[in-house]
Amino acid sequence: MIVLGLDTSTQTSGIALVDGDRLLADARHAPPPGGGRHADLLVAIDEVCRRAAVTPARLDAIAIGVGPGSFTGLRIGMATAKGIAFAAGRPLWAVSSLAALAYDAAAALAGASLAGEPAAGLADLPGAPAAGAVIAAVLDARRGEVFAGCFRGGAPLGEERVMAPEALAPWAFELAAGAPVRYAGDARAAHPALAPLADRWLPVETPSGAAVAWLALAGPREDVLLGGAPSYIRPSEAEVKYPDGVPGALRR
Repeated sequence: MIVLGLDTSTQTSGIALVDGDRLLADARHAPPPGGGRHADLLVAIDEVCRRAAVTPARLDAIAIGVGPGSFTGLRIGMATAKGIAFAAGRPLWAVSSLAALAYDAAAALAGASLAGEPAAGLADLPGAPAAGAVIAAVLDARRGEVFAGCFRGGAPLGEERVMAPEALAPWAFELAAGAPVRYAGDARAAHPALAPLADRWLPVETPSGAAVAWLALAGPREDVLLGGAPSYIRPSEAEVKYPDGVPGALRR
């Protein structure tokens, strides 16, 4: 089953094509200097498809990381994924971007490569987390906050949260019930308060398209093409500034 995996929750897009148990092609794509965020995402997706010699007609499904993360990036990713799914007549599957980041971190922790060949089921995927491994996936949420999710063996230990960086370690320690916690994500570079966790921080900053695709394959495969929406977790800046609506906007 050929799946196109996408994640645009951060400045760097993750794009990949997997065929069941094989990684066909992948890329980490950052916007060009002076370009808008994910402005040439479709071009990057086309390049990955060309490298894998896969046409839209050969896709069996599209998988998208729904966040949390950059509001603009998530909207672009969801719109792009829906457009491809509609055009190809294929289902759209959704996974947590933080879960995908934790999956990539587990691969790094195990010294595995996502270019491996997974068997069926999450436990046998390349870099799949060991049952006792606890990984906190942490992305920069701006406004002095981070998005965080804590996972053991690929399963969430609690709800994904937005919090102050100082609250991260106590929160993760409590969810892990004393087990060692490893961290991953781009938040450490953005928040000096996370510096004390440097020796426990894995060298994985953003979710990969491969992790999104394989998690989707291992999940319930629910088609969210019509009703799928990004997971923002917190209100947008406009909602915070204008809780009664943007001044001058047309009312329904």
